[in-house]
Amino acid sequence: MQPPHEGIPHGVPLSYNWATGPRVGSDDPGTFTAMTAWGQLYETSEGNSATNTRVQIKNIKAYYLSKTDKKWHILQSSVRVEGAAYREDYVGDINRPANVRYESDGSISVKAGNGYNFHFWPPGRASINPIDVMGMFTTVQARLVVDNFNKPDDRSKARYVLSEGGDYWFNLTAKWDNWTTNQDFGIGKFKYVTTKWQAFNLITLPEDQIRLNPPPM
Repeated sequence: MQPPHEGIPHGVPLSYNWATGPRVGSDDPGTFTAMTAWGQLYETSEGNSATNTRVQIKNIKAYYLSKTDKKWHILQSSVRVEGAAYREDYVGDINRPANVRYESDGSISVKAGNGYNFHFWPPGRASINPIDVMGMFTTVQARLVVDNFNKPDDRSKARYVLSEGGDYWFNLTAKWDNWTTNQDFGIGKFKYVTTKWQAFNLITLPEDQIRLNPPPM
């Protein structure tokens, strides 16, 4: 959760407070009683010349650190994510169906670009006890895969970055209403997606608390 991003996401205005580095949002759920992990995949600001590369995404999970027992408890866990292609700046919440391929292990792979990212989350939100939340941790895995195996492998040219995040929600079924029914608890560091599986994480705790309460990895 320390800046800067490894790569700058394409089309995100520099005025956004997460455009160049990660940041923690609210560490207090307040009256919100639900949450969800989420992630966002972008081409980088310098562009992406790979046309035969997709990003495979799997194993999105969310945990909270309990004030009561000082232990991490799992809230969400899903091999498959769901989502949509959103305008890179999220203006107007404009989105459309994403370029999705279903993989043999139950995960998906996607492409992003042409002014749109891929914003994703696990199926369904999770309930929380807001007065027991000491910290939140979300994580997901991703790697580069070939799109069409009958065409040249151009993964070495791919420039995709991915960030993990999470939201508090008013309840399990509240609809988005211009940030009145939800608020993020953080936006993680954008890292380059490579050909090897790696984890992309968000944690709301400061470094000293992380060392005292290391999250499940």
